[in-house]
Amino acid sequence: MTRRLNALVALLLATPASAETIAIVDARLMTMTGAGEIGRGTIVIRDGKVAALGTDAPVPADARVIDGRGGVVTPGLIQVDSTLGAVEVSQVPTSADRATHSRTISAGFDISQGLNPDSILLPVSRLAGITHAVTTPLYDDRGGRSLQFAGQAAVIDLAQRPQMVTRPRAAMVLEMGEGGAERAGGARGAAIVELRATLADVRHFAAHRAAYDRGEGRPQALSRVDLDALIPVADGRMPLIVKVDRASDIVEMIALAREERLRIILDGAEEGWRVADKISAAKIPVILDPLADLPRSFSQLGATMENAARLHAAGVIVILKTGSGVAHRARELRYGAGNAVAWGLPHDAAVAAITINPARVFGVADRIGSLEVGRAADLVLWNGDPLEPLSQPQAVFVEGIEKPLTARPLELRDRYMSPSP
Repeated sequence: MTRRLNALVALLLATPASAETIAIVDARLMTMTGAGEIGRGTIVIRDGKVAALGTDAPVPADARVIDGRGGVVTPGLIQVDSTLGAVEVSQVPTSADRATHSRTISAGFDISQGLNPDSILLPVSRLAGITHAVTTPLYDDRGGRSLQFAGQAAVIDLAQRPQMVTRPRAAMVLEMGEGGAERAGGARGAAIVELRATLADVRHFAAHRAAYDRGEGRPQALSRVDLDALIPVADGRMPLIVKVDRASDIVEMIALAREERLRIILDGAEEGWRVADKISAAKIPVILDPLADLPRSFSQLGATMENAARLHAAGVIVILKTGSGVAHRARELRYGAGNAVAWGLPHDAAVAAITINPARVFGVADRIGSLEVGRAADLVLWNGDPLEPLSQPQAVFVEGIEKPLTARPLELRDRYMSPSP
């Protein structure tokens, strides 16, 4: 009897909080698929997935109907290169799990193991239509720039539930260029040599694991934890996010990735437009901030707000981010995308850059990033163009469950701006 009761409890805990069927009618559906946009369409949600969509999709008799009022439905937005879920108050170390200062763990640092599903920044970001994030570790440089890798990123959802990780160990994070030079003793060439040496060590470790298990392996600069974590990077299974800006540094990383057979993703790439043809030919995706246009260092002298448009025109897969990794600014994502449109990026490409493109690059496009039958019902109903600042979400769904359009800042506003009784 007890065993049956335990099984029933486990089943109830595994059941979604809401299994209702929902139909959104009279809305423009931005599918982010080959089907393009569907005008005055209907999308049906059942069991947490998209069950049907189209102009003639039937509305089930048991469905709760939401009138789209001519609004727009998009996939949930995906914020990339963020610390969402890993930080609450930046200046309170005990609330920040975004970096490690351990001298024996760098590549082995897995950010997915310390996330906070109750972070108040998650509902704040949902108010901006964000349903997922690629949470990436930062470097902790309080003791000097000594660590080679920042750690491993994870794809997460913003549903505020314990099982928030969509894909752990989605990518490894590495700083090269100006920052990488400082970590390697002050020279870019040293950083390149160090990376090649690390890859050689990892491959030797993977090929002679039994000897290392017996304590007979050759001495290694990295800990065993880091070596283990880097094996999928060295064999091309895990993408390597490379933070780099200067055009010449980008060219060096393209050559290194080709020679070492790495899957790299350029992050920053503020001078990427200068070598857009080389990035495109190498089929390397780029994560960039569309608002970055200041020459803050000698590596960013060519920064321009036309970077996204020029890279897209060259055939590069572009992913947009905002806030430079600051979780409190994740909500600005669609504003940055709108600015990219103002500077020449096609509207549909801008929406793709915050939905399907990151989903594909980080290996979760089979679940999120588009409106397709069978995909998770992670979507947003807007009352207008999602890239217009005055447009607002009217409904946000994560796996078919409608999330409340409220957050602590709004609750505080309502509490203290309401007249006292």
